[in-house]
Amino acid sequence: MDRLTGQAPSGHPAPRTPVLVDVAVLAAWQGRSRPAAAQNEQDGQAGQDRPEGPGRGFVAAAPAPAADTLKVLDVRWTALGAVDGHEEYLRGHVPGAVYVSMNSQLAGHDGPREGRHPLPHPARFGDTVRMLGLNDEDTVVVYDDAHGTSAARAWWLLRHAGMESVYLLDGGLSAWRQANLPLQAGDVIPRPGTARTTWGQMPVLGLQDAAELPDQGLLLDARTAERYRGESEPLDPRAGHIPGAVSAPTLDNVDHTGRFRPADELRERFRQLGAHRAGAVGAYCGSGVSAAHEIAALHVAGIPAALYPGSWSAWSNTPGRPVATGERP
Repeated sequence: MDRLTGQAPSGHPAPRTPVLVDVAVLAAWQGRSRPAAAQNEQDGQAGQDRPEGPGRGFVAAAPAPAADTLKVLDVRWTALGAVDGHEEYLRGHVPGAVYVSMNSQLAGHDGPREGRHPLPHPARFGDTVRMLGLNDEDTVVVYDDAHGTSAARAWWLLRHAGMESVYLLDGGLSAWRQANLPLQAGDVIPRPGTARTTWGQMPVLGLQDAAELPDQGLLLDARTAERYRGESEPLDPRAGHIPGAVSAPTLDNVDHTGRFRPADELRERFRQLGAHRAGAVGAYCGSGVSAAHEIAALHVAGIPAALYPGSWSAWSNTPGRPVATGERP
């Protein structure tokens, strides 16, 4: 399984590639500054809850990308959301941000056994990347209004397609608002880009890989603990979890503000879940969306991991696949 995750020998973390960008950095890149009152308030909170500075896992403020190479994407989606994400986007978004549709641009459309949000076809996703206005040299920041749990899907897919300078806005739209930074209403229509995508740059688990991983490494279930235990299942045909998987709700990777916990805290969390003993680490969720957020948290912690895109929606729709319930793997 090492080929799937790229896990470094002897359990040592792989070199850290920045995953996150701080709100203050994005604002500076856009040529904005936070109002002094908001900056003092947020800095005071950071002093109480977070280490000074953006810390490990964050991209540095300098060198700043050229203005025409900075692209911002808005992924306004939640699995159980009753409100159209595009309507919310139109009411207010980070200035210059382009709306991205989860269902039509970040997922394929296959049968139930492939899951509710299978990976898009590589060529089609390449067209999507260019339609979003992206070029090879661009720096891309993605965000949402759901603690990063949907934006992480775009982050993962863009990295999977070979784009390297892609970052999650830590805290998302909520952090931008809290900093009293401006919002823009209406649609942003980008000029088509010329990015050349190279599919397959992030490790992926198939259904059989997910079945075998608990015997060879660590498979994390990023859904809520209730869904893991099989006490509720609002979306898929069977309740429970993949046998051998360990419950690791991805929302436990963020603090009360929706920002990622510091890298050392995340690394300790995953150590307690068994990552230090595992030769390989993988993650799944309901349909492969919020599990990308778990992958991002693992990367912040310095732990490479593979995504099972089909996730529980594919597993539970496949006849003959066993289902476990309760708190035990």
